[in-house]
Amino acid sequence: MSHTLTILDVRDRIHQARSVTVLTGAGISADSGVPTFRGTDGLWKNYRAEELASPDAFARDPKLVWEWYNWRRELVATKRPNAAHEALVKLEQRIERFWLITQNVDGLHPLAGSQQLSEIHGNIWKVRCTQCERFWPNRDLPLVYPPICAHCPGLLRPHIVWFGESLAPEDLTRSYQALQDCEILLIIGTSGVVYPAASFAPIAKDGGALVVELNLEPTPNSPVVDLSFHGRAKDLVPLLLQTV
Repeated sequence: MSHTLTILDVRDRIHQARSVTVLTGAGISADSGVPTFRGTDGLWKNYRAEELASPDAFARDPKLVWEWYNWRRELVATKRPNAAHEALVKLEQRIERFWLITQNVDGLHPLAGSQQLSEIHGNIWKVRCTQCERFWPNRDLPLVYPPICAHCPGLLRPHIVWFGESLAPEDLTRSYQALQDCEILLIIGTSGVVYPAASFAPIAKDGGALVVELNLEPTPNSPVVDLSFHGRAKDLVPLLLQTV
């Protein structure tokens, strides 16, 4: 690992790079006031997020699951992209080959203007039919229950990757391609310990990329990456990406 590079050195490397990949997690959204919906933040009517965000929970009580997602949507609807989201949009516009991989489902990256991205865990502002599998944007607040597909009699569900479900193959393929091809990987606001994100830093490093972590505190990924900077995403990301 190299510990001689400073944030200014990394900024110069980014400005010279032709291909940059970014992975973001809950930390970037936390600076917009979005709770994690996990752990103590995830407690809702005495349910934990893990008890509600699953195919079994939806099969057992779809109305309860939709009540939770309506509550989440109403909360997220009040939040706005922060300086970190905005800095990544500007980076996308400057870099020849850019790809953003986000674990967040809040839709703040596209709201900020990001276009080259994979929302690998889905998007809370999209719905999917449980029968015909079509999905599309929906920003109804609240979503009237039961939400029925416009194309068939199927019940709609949130377009979210739940516990026990696999990520969309096309999202994985596009993400792995971006990781293998990039010169620089920025890991922002995520511990990166959950699969498949746990494999992202090693894949990029194997391809010769400089891997830089920006997080509030050290993570299990910290010994693997080339550099770690600690602080809030809304402060560090604009600092790292500001135009020289």
